[in-house]
Amino acid sequence: MKKLLISILIVLVCVTGCGKVPKLENGQDAAVTLKNTDISIDSLYEKMKDKYALSVLLDMVDTEILNKEYKDSDEQKENIEAQITAWIAQFGNEASLLQQTRSAWGIQTMEELKEYLKLQYKRNLAVEDYAKKSVTEDEIEKFYKEEIFGDITARHILIKPKTTTDMTPEEQTAKEEEALKTAKEIITKLKNGESFEQLAKDNSDDEASASKGGLLDEFTHGTMTKEFEKAAKNLEVGKYTTEPIKTTYGYHIILKVNQKDKPELKVVKDDIIDEIAQDKLSKDTSLQIIALEKLRKEYKINIQDKNLKTQYENYLTNAKANANNQPQ
Repeated sequence: MKKLLISILIVLVCVTGCGKVPKLENGQDAAVTLKNTDISIDSLYEKMKDKYALSVLLDMVDTEILNKEYKDSDEQKENIEAQITAWIAQFGNEASLLQQTRSAWGIQTMEELKEYLKLQYKRNLAVEDYAKKSVTEDEIEKFYKEEIFGDITARHILIKPKTTTDMTPEEQTAKEEEALKTAKEIITKLKNGESFEQLAKDNSDDEASASKGGLLDEFTHGTMTKEFEKAAKNLEVGKYTTEPIKTTYGYHIILKVNQKDKPELKVVKDDIIDEIAQDKLSKDTSLQIIALEKLRKEYKINIQDKNLKTQYENYLTNAKANANNQPQ
Protein backbone atom coordinates (compact mmCIF):
# COMPACT_ATOMS: atom_id res chain seq x y z
CA MET A 1 0.00 0.00 0.00
CA LYS A 2 2.78 2.38 0.93
CA LYS A 3 4.61 1.58 -2.30
CA LEU A 4 1.44 2.21 -4.29
CA LEU A 5 0.75 5.60 -2.77
CA ILE A 6 4.41 6.60 -2.92
CA SER A 7 4.59 5.64 -6.61
CA ILE A 8 1.62 7.89 -7.27
CA LEU A 9 3.32 10.71 -5.42
CA ILE A 10 6.56 10.20 -7.36
CA VAL A 11 4.64 10.45 -10.63
CA LEU A 12 3.08 13.69 -9.44
CA VAL A 13 6.51 15.06 -8.64
CA CYS A 14 7.96 13.96 -11.98
CA VAL A 15 5.24 15.52 -14.12
CA THR A 16 6.31 18.92 -12.84
CA GLY A 17 9.32 18.55 -15.11
CA CYS A 18 12.12 17.42 -12.82
CA GLY A 19 14.57 14.85 -14.04
CA LYS A 20 14.63 12.96 -10.76
CA VAL A 21 13.04 13.07 -7.33
CA PRO A 22 15.14 15.31 -5.05
CA LYS A 23 16.49 13.91 -1.77
CA LEU A 24 16.16 15.60 1.60
CA GLU A 25 18.94 15.82 4.17
CA ASN A 26 17.50 12.82 6.03
CA GLY A 27 17.67 10.75 2.85
CA GLN A 28 13.91 10.66 2.21
CA ASP A 29 12.44 11.51 -1.20
CA ALA A 30 10.92 14.96 -1.38
CA ALA A 31 7.28 15.41 -2.33
CA VAL A 32 7.45 19.21 -2.18
CA THR A 33 10.36 21.58 -1.59
CA LEU A 34 9.69 25.06 -0.21
CA LYS A 35 11.74 27.95 1.03
CA ASN A 36 12.96 27.09 4.53
CA THR A 37 10.99 23.81 4.66
CA ASP A 38 10.42 20.54 2.80
CA ILE A 39 7.74 17.84 2.79
CA SER A 40 8.90 14.27 2.28
CA ILE A 41 6.97 11.59 0.46
CA ASP A 42 7.04 9.52 3.67
CA SER A 43 5.38 12.27 5.71
CA LEU A 44 2.84 12.87 2.96
CA TYR A 45 2.11 9.14 2.87
CA GLU A 46 1.47 9.10 6.62
CA LYS A 47 -1.07 11.91 6.20
CA MET A 48 -2.73 10.24 3.21
CA LYS A 49 -2.81 6.85 4.91
CA ASP A 50 -5.27 8.01 7.54
CA LYS A 51 -7.70 9.34 4.94
CA TYR A 52 -7.43 7.14 1.85
CA ALA A 53 -5.29 4.05 2.37
CA LEU A 54 -7.93 1.75 3.89
CA SER A 55 -10.41 2.40 1.09
CA VAL A 56 -7.75 1.82 -1.57
CA LEU A 57 -6.50 -1.26 0.26
CA LEU A 58 -9.95 -2.89 0.51
CA ASP A 59 -10.64 -2.18 -3.16
CA MET A 60 -7.35 -3.87 -4.08
CA VAL A 61 -7.95 -6.85 -1.77
CA ASP A 62 -11.55 -7.35 -2.86
CA THR A 63 -10.64 -7.03 -6.54
CA GLU A 64 -8.02 -9.74 -6.13
CA ILE A 65 -10.39 -12.06 -4.26
CA LEU A 66 -13.55 -11.47 -6.27
CA ASN A 67 -11.85 -11.86 -9.65
CA LYS A 68 -10.91 -15.36 -8.47
CA GLU A 69 -14.39 -16.10 -7.10
CA TYR A 70 -16.42 -14.68 -10.00
CA LYS A 71 -15.50 -14.69 -13.66
CA ASP A 72 -16.54 -11.76 -15.84
CA SER A 73 -19.88 -12.41 -17.51
CA ASP A 74 -22.16 -10.99 -20.19
CA GLU A 75 -24.72 -10.20 -17.49
CA GLN A 76 -22.09 -8.23 -15.58
CA LYS A 77 -21.12 -6.28 -18.71
CA GLU A 78 -24.76 -5.53 -19.57
CA ASN A 79 -25.45 -4.40 -16.00
CA ILE A 80 -22.48 -2.00 -16.02
CA GLU A 81 -23.30 -0.60 -19.47
CA ALA A 82 -26.92 -0.06 -18.43
CA GLN A 83 -25.84 1.79 -15.29
CA ILE A 84 -23.45 4.03 -17.23
CA THR A 85 -26.06 4.71 -19.92
CA ALA A 86 -28.58 5.71 -17.24
CA TRP A 87 -26.08 8.04 -15.57
CA ILE A 88 -25.12 9.67 -18.87
CA ALA A 89 -28.81 10.28 -19.56
CA GLN A 90 -29.13 11.77 -16.07
CA PHE A 91 -26.09 14.06 -16.27
CA GLY A 92 -26.23 14.88 -19.98
CA ASN A 93 -22.90 13.55 -21.27
CA GLU A 94 -19.77 11.60 -20.31
CA ALA A 95 -17.87 14.71 -19.27
CA SER A 96 -20.56 15.73 -16.78
CA LEU A 97 -20.76 12.16 -15.48
CA LEU A 98 -16.99 12.03 -14.92
CA GLN A 99 -17.16 15.38 -13.15
CA GLN A 100 -19.57 13.76 -10.68
CA THR A 101 -17.52 10.56 -10.24
CA ARG A 102 -14.35 12.60 -9.81
CA SER A 103 -15.97 14.54 -6.99
CA ALA A 104 -17.61 11.51 -5.34
CA TRP A 105 -15.03 8.75 -5.77
CA GLY A 106 -11.93 10.30 -7.33
CA ILE A 107 -12.63 8.40 -10.58
CA GLN A 108 -11.15 10.22 -13.57
CA THR A 109 -11.91 8.07 -16.65
CA MET A 110 -14.63 5.85 -18.05
CA GLU A 111 -12.31 2.83 -17.76
CA GLU A 112 -11.81 3.53 -14.06
CA LEU A 113 -15.58 3.87 -13.66
CA LYS A 114 -16.18 0.53 -15.36
CA GLU A 115 -13.61 -1.15 -13.11
CA TYR A 116 -15.24 0.40 -10.05
CA LEU A 117 -18.71 -0.78 -11.12
CA LYS A 118 -17.32 -4.25 -11.86
CA LEU A 119 -15.96 -4.44 -8.31
CA GLN A 120 -19.31 -3.32 -6.86
CA TYR A 121 -21.17 -5.84 -9.03
CA LYS A 122 -18.98 -8.70 -7.80
CA ARG A 123 -19.25 -7.52 -4.20
CA ASN A 124 -23.03 -7.73 -4.57
CA LEU A 125 -22.72 -11.27 -5.92
CA ALA A 126 -20.61 -12.26 -2.91
CA VAL A 127 -23.11 -10.72 -0.50
CA GLU A 128 -26.05 -12.46 -2.19
CA ASP A 129 -24.26 -15.81 -2.16
CA TYR A 130 -23.46 -15.41 1.54
CA ALA A 131 -27.12 -14.69 2.29
CA LYS A 132 -28.25 -17.71 0.27
CA LYS A 133 -25.86 -19.99 2.14
CA SER A 134 -27.35 -18.78 5.43
CA VAL A 135 -30.84 -20.01 4.46
CA THR A 136 -31.74 -23.15 6.44
CA GLU A 137 -33.83 -26.14 5.41
CA ASP A 138 -36.35 -25.26 8.13
CA GLU A 139 -36.75 -21.78 6.65
CA ILE A 140 -37.26 -23.26 3.20
CA GLU A 141 -39.88 -25.75 4.43
CA LYS A 142 -41.75 -23.04 6.34
CA PHE A 143 -41.78 -20.69 3.33
CA TYR A 144 -42.94 -23.48 1.04
CA LYS A 145 -45.76 -24.44 3.40
CA GLU A 146 -47.00 -20.89 4.06
CA GLU A 147 -46.29 -18.94 0.87
CA ILE A 148 -46.15 -21.19 -2.19
CA PHE A 149 -49.35 -22.09 -4.03
CA GLY A 150 -50.45 -23.38 -7.41
CA ASP A 151 -51.05 -20.93 -10.25
CA ILE A 152 -54.30 -19.02 -9.82
CA THR A 153 -56.70 -17.74 -12.46
CA ALA A 154 -58.88 -14.88 -11.22
CA ARG A 155 -61.06 -12.00 -12.25
CA HIS A 156 -61.12 -8.68 -10.46
CA ILE A 157 -62.88 -5.35 -10.39
CA LEU A 158 -60.66 -2.40 -9.49
CA ILE A 159 -62.04 0.84 -8.13
CA LYS A 160 -59.39 3.57 -7.98
CA PRO A 161 -59.81 6.58 -5.69
CA LYS A 162 -59.99 9.63 -7.95
CA THR A 163 -57.31 11.52 -6.05
CA THR A 164 -54.80 14.05 -7.36
CA THR A 165 -51.57 15.40 -5.89
CA ASP A 166 -52.98 18.92 -5.53
CA MET A 167 -55.84 17.76 -3.28
CA THR A 168 -55.86 18.48 0.42
CA PRO A 169 -55.58 15.48 2.78
CA GLU A 170 -59.27 15.89 3.58
CA GLU A 171 -60.19 15.81 -0.11
CA GLN A 172 -58.05 12.73 -0.70
CA THR A 173 -59.67 10.96 2.25
CA ALA A 174 -63.11 11.78 0.85
CA LYS A 175 -62.16 10.27 -2.52
CA GLU A 176 -60.83 7.16 -0.77
CA GLU A 177 -64.10 6.76 1.08
CA GLU A 178 -66.03 7.28 -2.13
CA ALA A 179 -64.07 4.51 -3.89
CA LEU A 180 -64.57 2.16 -0.95
CA LYS A 181 -68.30 2.87 -0.99
CA THR A 182 -68.48 2.11 -4.72
CA ALA A 183 -66.62 -1.19 -4.23
CA LYS A 184 -69.00 -2.22 -1.46
CA GLU A 185 -72.01 -1.36 -3.66
CA ILE A 186 -70.62 -3.64 -6.38
CA ILE A 187 -70.29 -6.48 -3.85
CA THR A 188 -73.93 -5.95 -2.91
CA LYS A 189 -74.87 -6.27 -6.61
CA LEU A 190 -72.88 -9.51 -6.80
CA LYS A 191 -74.77 -10.84 -3.78
CA ASN A 192 -78.01 -9.95 -5.57
CA GLY A 193 -76.98 -12.18 -8.47
CA GLU A 194 -75.54 -9.73 -11.01
CA SER A 195 -72.79 -10.96 -13.33
CA PHE A 196 -69.21 -10.45 -12.16
CA GLU A 197 -68.02 -10.17 -15.76
CA GLN A 198 -70.56 -7.51 -16.66
CA LEU A 199 -69.90 -5.52 -13.50
CA ALA A 200 -66.18 -5.62 -14.32
CA LYS A 201 -66.81 -4.35 -17.85
CA ASP A 202 -69.04 -1.56 -16.55
CA ASN A 203 -67.08 -0.47 -13.48
CA SER A 204 -63.45 -1.65 -13.33
CA ASP A 205 -60.71 0.96 -13.58
CA ASP A 206 -58.25 -1.69 -14.77
CA GLU A 207 -58.50 -1.01 -18.48
CA ALA A 208 -56.37 -4.02 -19.43
CA SER A 209 -58.76 -6.54 -17.87
CA ALA A 210 -62.10 -4.71 -17.79
CA SER A 211 -62.97 -5.54 -21.41
CA LYS A 212 -62.32 -9.23 -20.60
CA GLY A 213 -64.74 -9.22 -17.70
CA GLY A 214 -61.91 -8.58 -15.24
CA LEU A 215 -59.96 -11.70 -16.29
CA LEU A 216 -56.30 -11.60 -15.26
CA ASP A 217 -53.36 -13.59 -16.52
CA GLU A 218 -52.56 -16.67 -14.47
CA PHE A 219 -50.36 -15.75 -11.51
CA THR A 220 -48.40 -17.33 -8.68
CA HIS A 221 -46.46 -16.24 -5.60
CA GLY A 222 -44.65 -12.93 -6.00
CA THR A 223 -46.57 -11.78 -9.06
CA MET A 224 -49.24 -9.65 -7.41
CA THR A 225 -49.19 -7.27 -4.45
CA LYS A 226 -49.09 -9.10 -1.11
CA GLU A 227 -52.64 -8.05 -0.18
CA PHE A 228 -54.07 -9.22 -3.50
CA GLU A 229 -52.12 -12.49 -3.42
CA LYS A 230 -53.19 -13.33 0.14
CA ALA A 231 -56.85 -12.66 -0.58
CA ALA A 232 -56.85 -14.71 -3.79
CA LYS A 233 -54.96 -17.60 -2.18
CA ASN A 234 -57.45 -17.82 0.70
CA LEU A 235 -60.54 -17.84 -1.53
CA GLU A 236 -62.32 -21.01 -2.58
CA VAL A 237 -62.60 -21.56 -6.33
CA GLY A 238 -65.80 -19.92 -7.58
CA LYS A 239 -66.00 -17.51 -4.60
CA TYR A 240 -65.37 -13.76 -4.52
CA THR A 241 -64.17 -11.45 -1.76
CA THR A 242 -67.06 -10.14 0.31
CA GLU A 243 -65.01 -7.14 1.46
CA PRO A 244 -62.96 -4.87 -0.83
CA ILE A 245 -59.23 -5.64 -0.81
CA LYS A 246 -57.13 -2.49 -0.54
CA THR A 247 -53.77 -2.27 -2.36
CA THR A 248 -51.67 0.62 -3.62
CA TYR A 249 -53.81 0.55 -6.79
CA GLY A 250 -57.15 0.98 -5.07
CA TYR A 251 -59.96 -1.36 -3.98
CA HIS A 252 -60.35 -4.82 -5.55
CA ILE A 253 -63.17 -7.31 -5.66
CA ILE A 254 -61.60 -10.67 -6.55
CA LEU A 255 -63.26 -13.75 -8.03
CA LYS A 256 -61.19 -16.95 -7.93
CA VAL A 257 -61.79 -18.86 -11.18
CA ASN A 258 -59.32 -21.74 -10.91
CA GLN A 259 -56.18 -22.92 -9.12
CA LYS A 260 -53.60 -25.48 -10.19
CA ASP A 261 -51.85 -27.96 -7.90
CA LYS A 262 -49.03 -26.66 -5.75
CA PRO A 263 -45.63 -27.22 -7.41
CA GLU A 264 -43.21 -29.67 -5.79
CA LEU A 265 -40.60 -28.16 -3.47
CA LYS A 266 -37.71 -29.17 -5.73
CA VAL A 267 -39.22 -27.11 -8.57
CA VAL A 268 -39.39 -23.86 -6.60
CA LYS A 269 -36.59 -24.37 -4.05
CA ASP A 270 -34.06 -22.07 -5.76
CA ASP A 271 -36.65 -19.29 -6.02
CA ILE A 272 -37.52 -19.74 -2.34
CA ILE A 273 -33.86 -19.48 -1.33
CA ASP A 274 -33.47 -16.32 -3.42
CA GLU A 275 -36.48 -14.68 -1.81
CA ILE A 276 -35.53 -15.61 1.75
CA ALA A 277 -31.98 -14.37 1.13
CA GLN A 278 -33.21 -11.03 -0.21
CA ASP A 279 -35.51 -10.69 2.79
CA LYS A 280 -32.57 -11.32 5.13
CA LEU A 281 -30.48 -8.67 3.35
CA SER A 282 -33.28 -6.10 3.52
CA LYS A 283 -33.83 -6.72 7.23
CA ASP A 284 -30.16 -6.87 8.26
CA THR A 285 -27.94 -4.62 6.14
CA SER A 286 -24.92 -5.56 8.28
CA LEU A 287 -24.82 -8.80 6.28
CA GLN A 288 -23.27 -6.79 3.46
CA ILE A 289 -20.30 -6.03 5.71
CA ILE A 290 -20.15 -9.48 7.31
CA ALA A 291 -20.21 -11.31 3.96
CA LEU A 292 -17.13 -9.51 2.63
CA GLU A 293 -15.37 -9.74 5.99
CA LYS A 294 -15.86 -13.52 6.01
CA LEU A 295 -14.65 -13.86 2.42
CA ARG A 296 -11.48 -11.90 3.20
CA LYS A 297 -10.86 -14.18 6.20
CA GLU A 298 -11.21 -17.23 3.96
CA TYR A 299 -8.40 -15.77 1.86
CA LYS A 300 -6.41 -15.25 5.09
CA ILE A 301 -6.22 -11.45 4.99
CA ASN A 302 -3.54 -10.20 7.38
CA ILE A 303 -2.92 -6.45 7.38
CA GLN A 304 0.71 -5.96 8.38
CA ASP A 305 0.56 -2.21 9.00
CA LYS A 306 -0.70 -1.83 12.59
CA ASN A 307 -2.32 1.54 11.90
CA LEU A 308 -4.23 0.19 8.91
CA LYS A 309 -5.17 -2.96 10.80
CA THR A 310 -6.72 -0.86 13.56
CA GLN A 311 -8.53 1.25 10.97
CA TYR A 312 -9.95 -1.90 9.39
CA GLU A 313 -11.15 -3.29 12.70
CA ASN A 314 -12.77 0.02 13.61
CA TYR A 315 -14.34 0.23 10.16
CA LEU A 316 -15.94 -3.21 10.56
CA THR A 317 -17.26 -2.40 14.04
CA ASN A 318 -18.69 0.97 13.02
CA ALA A 319 -20.11 -0.24 9.70
CA LYS A 320 -22.00 -3.10 11.36
CA ALA A 321 -23.33 -0.83 14.11
CA ASN A 322 -24.45 1.83 11.63
CA ALA A 323 -26.10 -0.77 9.41
CA ASN A 324 -28.12 -2.19 12.28
CA ASN A 325 -29.19 1.31 13.37
CA GLN A 326 -30.55 2.24 9.93
CA PRO A 327 -34.37 2.62 9.82
CA GLN A 328 -35.99 -0.24 7.98
